[in-house]
Amino acid sequence: MRKMLPTLIPAPAMLLLDFIGGIEAPEGYDTIFGNRQNRLPVPLTRMTYGDIVEAQANWGNKTWVRKNWGYRTASSASGRHRFMRATLIGIAQEIPSLRGDMVFDKVLQDKLGYYLLLRRGYADFVDGKLSAFGKALAQEWASFPVLSACKGAHRLLDRGQSFYAGDGLNKALVAPERVEAMLRKVLAAARLQPLPDDPVEPDPPPASKPSGWAALLDLLLKIFGRRK
Repeated sequence: MRKMLPTLIPAPAMLLLDFIGGIEAPEGYDTIFGNRQNRLPVPLTRMTYGDIVEAQANWGNKTWVRKNWGYRTASSASGRHRFMRATLIGIAQEIPSLRGDMVFDKVLQDKLGYYLLLRRGYADFVDGKLSAFGKALAQEWASFPVLSACKGAHRLLDRGQSFYAGDGLNKALVAPERVEAMLRKVLAAARLQPLPDDPVEPDPPPASKPSGWAALLDLLLKIFGRRK
């Protein structure tokens, strides 16, 4: 079975997404890394999925950013939920129905954000089966802290540090106590609202599946909006 983009976002999950967005991108859905959205000729929410994936190759390139925008730091993080270029490409690989010509508006961004929550174990969290969900959030969103000492992406971490501390770019922007309080609130709300099934669609017949270079070409065409 192949995964599909969620059609509905449960209220408890939206509560968490709003909290994440308020920390990651308080300026809203048009935000790009460093609040450089004023450099864009078109607002992010009017661009397509494929346009953004293509542009992120520049936004995350230090040489390009320094030459064209005059900044010394670079990141492809985009939107209210700070989607990295690799993340958007990965989601497109997982969800065949996601097209490059889809507009990257509020609705699509929230659905993608909820998909990331599901991928990080949200369903197990609200089911009481995943005690490390706080760390999972910190692994997805760099401004979120780990909730206990652990090994991070670059070094050993204390409680309250970004999972990516030490990369010279990221740091936690919210106290772990606030994250814990929000997770308790989300968990309490989720107990009152059952989680819908993770949407999937049937696999196509084997003969219709491209392989090798054909699969790669099919993916690139989809991302950049040439496959309708």
